[in-house]
Amino acid sequence: MYARIVVDVNAKRVDRLFDYEVPEQLKSVVQIGMRVVVPFGPRKRQGYIIELMDEAHEKELKSILHIQDMTPELNKELIALSEWMQTTHIAKRIAVLDIMLPRAVKGKYHKVYRLEEPEEISDELYTLFRKQQVRISSLSADDILKLKPYVESGVITEDIEVNQQQQVKTLKAVELCDINVEQALATLRSDKQKDCLLSLADEGRLTLKELKARDFSAAVVSGLEKKGLIRKIEIEAARDPFAHRTVHPDAKKVLLTEQQAAYNRIRQSIDDEEHRVFLLHGITGSGKTEVYLQTIADVLAQNKTALMLVPEIALTPQMVERFKARFGDEVAVMHSGLSIGERYDEWRKIRSGQARVSVGARSSVFAPFENLGIIIIDEEHEASYKQEDYPRYHARDVAFWRGSYHNCPVVLGSATPSLESYARAEKGVYELLTIQTRANQFPVPTVQVVNMRDELAAGNRSMFSAELTRAINDRIQKGEQIVLFLNRRGHAQFLLCRDCGHVPNCPNCDISLTYHKVTDELKCHYCGHKEYKPLTCPNCESEHIREMGVGTQKVEELIYQHFEGARVIRMDNDTTSRKGAHEQLLTKFKNQEANILLGTQMIAKGLDFPNITLVGVLNADTMLNLPDFRSSERTFQLLTQVAGRAGRADKEGHVIIQTYNPEHYAVQYAKNNDYAGFYKEEMTYRKIGKYPPYYYLVNLVFSHAEMKEVLLESKHIHQTLLQHLSPSSYVLGPAPCTIARINNQYRFQIIIKFKSEPALLEALTYLDDHYYDKFVKNKFSLSIDINPQMLM
Repeated sequence: MYARIVVDVNAKRVDRLFDYEVPEQLKSVVQIGMRVVVPFGPRKRQGYIIELMDEAHEKELKSILHIQDMTPELNKELIALSEWMQTTHIAKRIAVLDIMLPRAVKGKYHKVYRLEEPEEISDELYTLFRKQQVRISSLSADDILKLKPYVESGVITEDIEVNQQQQVKTLKAVELCDINVEQALATLRSDKQKDCLLSLADEGRLTLKELKARDFSAAVVSGLEKKGLIRKIEIEAARDPFAHRTVHPDAKKVLLTEQQAAYNRIRQSIDDEEHRVFLLHGITGSGKTEVYLQTIADVLAQNKTALMLVPEIALTPQMVERFKARFGDEVAVMHSGLSIGERYDEWRKIRSGQARVSVGARSSVFAPFENLGIIIIDEEHEASYKQEDYPRYHARDVAFWRGSYHNCPVVLGSATPSLESYARAEKGVYELLTIQTRANQFPVPTVQVVNMRDELAAGNRSMFSAELTRAINDRIQKGEQIVLFLNRRGHAQFLLCRDCGHVPNCPNCDISLTYHKVTDELKCHYCGHKEYKPLTCPNCESEHIREMGVGTQKVEELIYQHFEGARVIRMDNDTTSRKGAHEQLLTKFKNQEANILLGTQMIAKGLDFPNITLVGVLNADTMLNLPDFRSSERTFQLLTQVAGRAGRADKEGHVIIQTYNPEHYAVQYAKNNDYAGFYKEEMTYRKIGKYPPYYYLVNLVFSHAEMKEVLLESKHIHQTLLQHLSPSSYVLGPAPCTIARINNQYRFQIIIKFKSEPALLEALTYLDDHYYDKFVKNKFSLSIDINPQMLM
């Protein structure tokens, strides 16, 4: 028997399957998808069995050393998916497998010394080898020096130990031996030992921690163990990230007419086992989640499984609460806020069939479900569904592949669908389902646009317009809650010398440094460079160096200065970097410990608090002026989403949008909550500019520490593309990126626009192979992004 294996070496030149012989003792246990340890060159490496066969493709094969699993970590579907992604996403197979599996199961490599002939070694050194082998990292320099002659003579061998990064968490427990309890009690004199034995007879097994809590000492336990009445065991302890939260069961709600129509159509597709893509376009607060919950309940009733994707960590706590309330322990949660161990346990719950519903962010699209009945992507327009670093994939594409594999529907839900999805729904590629009324029958909030140019002319230089100031004071007095949105973290956008105009820039990147007052530092949000704020201008030594622009830290200060009775919770990357911080801050806000929630776009969606009656957008222009063709679309989506946080219960909601461009169509359509109007106008500009959905895009970014090298290679990349692609495609560039230097690497880009290009993957694969060698030799980097979400 032979196995074809993907070896855990993240290098392009070994990105293929290697044949290994299966030793006799493993033939009965090896399965496709298992992790194995194999010799690879002079080293040992972890690998994944992709195929088992009777004949090998190569001669003089090495043998598999041992297996890592009792059950396969990869099922046949994920193996087929990895092969598809390797081809269509220009990615290494091992890199694709790495994103499919939790970090816990990835190989960890330790150098070890193994003792071959114990009798040949001195007693002094023998104590090091209590377990026959010892990790080199645990030895002192003196120990290694003493062992060296034994290594040279072969008494001790140097080897690589391969194990996984995280183990299953276990607890020490005790259980009864195979005894007659009544007879055993008759032999005991101690009342404590008798009580302990009776407790174990009732419960079956108890952990040492539980026994201690019941006041049974270690002496009582060891006494029973010595008498042969009980034995110590280790039991698995699941790391449940939501164990601390009390969830009250939730009954299904009566659907309104539009909800019912959408539910019926999705339900029909589930029953017919038909792979269809539905675009559920429902305004904010229209009850899309209730439709998801009821369709998932139907899928579970058919003994199938369900996959639910939410955009990012900020959404997860509230969303999970709703799912746990409806489906209890059948829900597994997967997102980046969990520890490695918690994520591993949730993943294993899915693989074992213990959990049949998954709620998670982008990477949970690879959850190892069998028999999927439905895949739901909530807030489908979100850019966070696209992985921006290697391997670059969009969760939506993976969901479509898996939906096709399982013959099940994929539901894309959004109040503001991406133009690409809505255009496909218009053409009939997706089926459009619409909900235009709020589930609670309350009206959508009123939206008011304030022209900040007029405020400036009236002498108001504050961040807060007169209208917003009045509204905030009014809500504070009424005891209602306010959400203030500003898509810029930090204290100030940059520092500026008013005498010479100098702006402190990052030494490694072509971008100004952001000032953070809490640490009194200037930070680069691209490479992480930090430096202390200068007291005088580094250029002309003037003292007139001032903070310009405003970030969330600065706004928090200004709120306390302007508004009496304000209690602020700030949510941005700086305040939510600690594990569980999101949930703690939102719980505080829910419990009315603050009346103002100030944050970046992480507060724009998914929040459902009945007491929020005012939403203020402090500056709608921050995203409007980005050099990206999607900036108008993102502004419209963000304003509509953040406006939807107000008036979600019986209290009327009000939204105030502050902007210097009140006449911009994205702002006006957001004010009127008019998606159809925005879609029609934006599509006109996309058609003129030859942008998606009329054309597909590929973005090639190449970088090197030497500008000359970048310019030289850009010519080669450009010529290669022109040779391969048809005249109907557009090759734009090469040109410097918007941020032309990051981390001391000069960056250029080429953008390809095309409608249909049969030779594209061949050209991109050639460039990827060619520049992988260039990267190894002289660090010239080429990244290929197919259907990019960001062009900056």
